[in-house]
Amino acid sequence: MSVKHAISRGLELGRSVFQLGLLKSGGRVAAKLRADRFRVGPSVRTVQPQGFLPSRYRYYRTSLKGLAAQLQSAGFRRGFSGGSPRNRAVFLAFGLGVGLIEQQLEDDRNSAATCEEIQAVFRKKRFQSPLKPFTSGYKLEDYIIGNQIGKGSNAAVYEAAARFAPPKESTSKCSMVQLREEEEEEEGETARSLTCCSLRNFPMAVKMMWNFGAGSSSEAILKSMSQELVPAGPLALKQDKEEIALDGQFGVLPKRVSAHPNVIRVYRAFTADVPLLAGAQEEYPDVLPARLNPAGLGNNRTLFLVMKNYPGTLRQYLEMSTPGRRQGSLMVLQLLEGVDHLCRQGVAHRDLKSDNVLLEFDSDGCPRLVITDFGCCLAQSDSKLQLPFNSMWVNRGGNASLMAPEVATAVPGWGVVIDYSKADAWAVGAISYEIFGQPNPFYRAVGLESRSYQEKQLPPLPSGVPADVQLVIQLLLRRNPSKRPSARVAANMLHLSLWGRKALANQDSVGLRKLSDWLLCQSAVVLLKGCSGLRGNMVEAELQRSFLSNLDLEDLRTAVGFLLYGREQRQACVLSA
Repeated sequence: MSVKHAISRGLELGRSVFQLGLLKSGGRVAAKLRADRFRVGPSVRTVQPQGFLPSRYRYYRTSLKGLAAQLQSAGFRRGFSGGSPRNRAVFLAFGLGVGLIEQQLEDDRNSAATCEEIQAVFRKKRFQSPLKPFTSGYKLEDYIIGNQIGKGSNAAVYEAAARFAPPKESTSKCSMVQLREEEEEEEGETARSLTCCSLRNFPMAVKMMWNFGAGSSSEAILKSMSQELVPAGPLALKQDKEEIALDGQFGVLPKRVSAHPNVIRVYRAFTADVPLLAGAQEEYPDVLPARLNPAGLGNNRTLFLVMKNYPGTLRQYLEMSTPGRRQGSLMVLQLLEGVDHLCRQGVAHRDLKSDNVLLEFDSDGCPRLVITDFGCCLAQSDSKLQLPFNSMWVNRGGNASLMAPEVATAVPGWGVVIDYSKADAWAVGAISYEIFGQPNPFYRAVGLESRSYQEKQLPPLPSGVPADVQLVIQLLLRRNPSKRPSARVAANMLHLSLWGRKALANQDSVGLRKLSDWLLCQSAVVLLKGCSGLRGNMVEAELQRSFLSNLDLEDLRTAVGFLLYGREQRQACVLSA
């Protein structure tokens, strides 16, 4: 009997044995294998010591050995025992099957170890702040305040410069942030400019919060506005203020997220008397205190936040320019990386929109996106991102138009909990339409509502948008969060599409080994570029480092599965057309 025939007979025998209910434990092993290899929900991350087999693989190996023994025992009891060639071939087939599964588990273990080693290397390389560290700046008098550069529903933003560190005239990094009009030969597009000459003289921005009901004591203000401190650096508050017990959502100490290239950084936070700044009487008279405007409703003191000055917002940029294929893909990827960074540290932004994303250019003219305005965020110490929703008075977040379906449709009640773990990722999917030159489908121009839309109602993206990017956006806008990829998985899909297309070729036959080889090569390239100091696309380099520092085998496998599924669907559509 040939090996192929033996395997075939072994499979037939296996089916009959499973139907007879002799291998319940084998069924459990197979089911768990399928679930772990193809699940698309959030993965459970555990850090395993180097050189040790993860617990689930030890379980599989033990169970497989027991399964083989049970198969043999069951076979003998049912009359399959004996020394005939047929019986030996049948059990050879089972042995081959078990051996192949164990080999796959060994490959998985090696791939997981590779991911952990790469992750450990790149997590040591921390993101460097774009502003030089300074030791002063805890008073409003420490800054020269310029013109107003922004105003929202709860704050005004002014350009600023530090009196204790006057800016240099000629050595600023204006080329890194200057939005200028230049011809993009590769993309065939013109990126118009937003004037940012004042960035040389005013490299910082001061955000002055509105204070209506927080009182005028520093402690009361910091407690009331603690969410604004989530992106604050370790030296943002003066030492004596750090001792204040900040309350946050439901009495939970608000988190401080670590630095990330796609998340705003607050360098100083302090309270001070509200000044009469340029345009105050015309732009926001009602929020001024009575000493500045007799009809004003604001308190005398408020919170001030010092950040880097960016030349504009994503919305302003998109009003003047439409990114090309690759540039648009990189912009979506940056938003996903920023959201994933927040989710990993137990923060949901809950007000993600193009107005709350700042923008600058790197030296190659590639837009760098930075998520800002954390006034509506949910910051929890347990990282579950679950909000008890027992009353209609519970704040669900900011922009109602871009609330994910699971948030918009939640009905308050005893024991009801809103899960925000994939809500910001959904918002990125909606903003992606704007990035590729289309109206946001959940704004008035299109008129879809997040609480009631059907996925088939989503308008098509332009044909020039890469197919893999269209797939990512389509998946992010799934109504059911359990079928929606996390920000990490969606980011992995774009990374693989942008830089790992060769690794995905013939993925069914090559498996994870080819992917592991690509990861090692990618790591070497990124490290060599960093060590040699080669100038290039800084945004792409930051994205690659972020990807490698967050490698997780399960998330990577899920991303590959989604991409292969999308490609199979496209091939099926082509064949049926």
